[in-house]
Amino acid sequence: MSVKPYVVGIAGGSASGKTSFLKKLLKKLPANSCCVVSQDNYYMPHNKQQRDEFGQINFDLPTSIDREHFFSDMKRLMDGLPIQKLEYTFNNPSKTPDVITINPAPILIMEGLFIFHYEEIRDLLDLKIFIDAREEIKLKRRLKRDFEERGYAEDVVLHQWNHHVMPSFKNYLMPYRDEADIIVTNNVSYDKGLEVIAQHLATYTQPK
Repeated sequence: MSVKPYVVGIAGGSASGKTSFLKKLLKKLPANSCCVVSQDNYYMPHNKQQRDEFGQINFDLPTSIDREHFFSDMKRLMDGLPIQKLEYTFNNPSKTPDVITINPAPILIMEGLFIFHYEEIRDLLDLKIFIDAREEIKLKRRLKRDFEERGYAEDVVLHQWNHHVMPSFKNYLMPYRDEADIIVTNNVSYDKGLEVIAQHLATYTQPK
């Protein structure tokens, strides 16, 4: 690629629907027209994570992510170079992580909690999308997801929600909500917002 890709950032609180939105968005765009870098694949090792006053690891801090590596991979893709990354399995012992190869594409999507908070990433975004939902709806989704997909007990999820997730949301996400170019509300459905964004991105799906 000799032309800078169109760089899109998708942020939003935990269980707001970022992953689901992104999967449906990719289905609406031509194959190989987008590459995605997910913040989730850049968590630091457990021995480098901060713990709360109860001794529990707090994965909802900007310092929980290998920020330098995250940004470095973004720059490589912007420069037309492929990257490789080991998949993060969210502590699921039954899942073997895959080696992910990401090739450059006309549209580069950065996805994660802190992509607007990390100024070096925020400054390179051409389009900022914030996925929003009411707190009680996000909590209900998180309880269901973390039990079914990650095997977390309800008391663990509630502890994380009250002591990690919500303080992080208020400190590191909400301050950037109104700076987003598009806010997609996902209390019931995000279909209309999805369609608008897909139509916009379709104009960038071919290399110039």
